[in-house]
Amino acid sequence: MKLGIQAALWILSIFFAYKIYDSISGPIKFNQVKNQRFALVIDRLKDIRTAQIAHKDVNGQFSNNFDSLVKFVDEGIFTLIEKRDSSYLEYDRTYRIDLLKEVIVVDTLGFVPVKDSLFKNNNSYKKMAYLPIEGLEDSTFNIKAEIINKNGYKVPVFEVKISKNVLLFDQNEDLVKQENETVSVDGVNGPEIILGSLSKVSTNGNWPTIFDAKRE
Repeated sequence: MKLGIQAALWILSIFFAYKIYDSISGPIKFNQVKNQRFALVIDRLKDIRTAQIAHKDVNGQFSNNFDSLVKFVDEGIFTLIEKRDSSYLEYDRTYRIDLLKEVIVVDTLGFVPVKDSLFKNNNSYKKMAYLPIEGLEDSTFNIKAEIINKNGYKVPVFEVKISKNVLLFDQNEDLVKQENETVSVDGVNGPEIILGSLSKVSTNGNWPTIFDAKRE
């Protein structure tokens, strides 16, 4: 009986030791996986932002789907211009004298393909719709673009987002739930990673600056 009791105690000791170790190492491993995946996703969102800003500069509005955004990068053209101040004398009939008129002259210097300007020899933009996460290669971001009324002006806006539940699909459910409730200056707040906004004029993301430093 003593041997049986001793064996049972050893088993219980090993079990509880494992549980203690798991309670400590589990969140550490979770944070490592989370931060790695968030960094990859945020890098791709930055590429999307670069393409969207260029799309608005050329077309006056943001793209509301990835097919048209990729096509724009492939085929779009930037017009290079130079603005300079100029002046000339013009006869004023009221005062019957020549008055100095100041104007801004816009000169067209040339044209540059959007792809060469933004992505050069990098073709990663062709996959900007898809999540750069192993096991989620066929999953896509949610993208929308609208025109909103802001103080009497019609303003183009866009939003791209992805749920944390999707990104952390294979992680501990309790830890994922805690992550979705994050409210911190050092974390990605809320249950989604979001770029832009459909309610205000913004091309920022809801991630902390630490992820910008990582890319640098």
